[in-house]
Amino acid sequence: MNGIILYQSKYGATKKYADWISEETGFSCVETKKAVIDDIVNYDTIILGGGIYASGIAGLSFLKKNINKLTDKKIIVFCCGASPYEENAFQQIIDHNLKEKLANIPVFYCRGAWDMDAMSFKDKTLCNLLKKAVAKKDPADYEVWEKALMSVGDDKGDWTDKKYIEPIIECVKR
Repeated sequence: MNGIILYQSKYGATKKYADWISEETGFSCVETKKAVIDDIVNYDTIILGGGIYASGIAGLSFLKKNINKLTDKKIIVFCCGASPYEENAFQQIIDHNLKEKLANIPVFYCRGAWDMDAMSFKDKTLCNLLKKAVAKKDPADYEVWEKALMSVGDDKGDWTDKKYIEPIIECVKR
């Protein structure tokens, strides 16, 4: 089986996962911004990975735009976020992003990293505004992602781990 990994990585965690999947499968990695659909249709398996930003999966627009050309392909999506895995939050991400023709695509979660120093001014500002809003809540009422946001603060956190790609590799083999 031949395949390709498309990824969109803003701060590096998604690329790290794409590289690890590439090592396990032998598939090449290409940034979604550089992907050309006329080349991608030549692959049997397409894995797309992107970070989660404001409930959206980065790079998913490539699939949405080209899904009609990929109907006979095995498509797998993984998303990368800084929060610990939480079933309800993950399901909300899936429901928000994978609708209609994308609804039956398998989706996996890989925990990423957090580094305020590496963030763009815009992302730092948005995160700081979000932290201020969350700080007004009672910590006992925090959702999983809010606990993670408040606990990491301005520190760095890297939760990337090869164990997260295991179910993706199993899905490729099926």
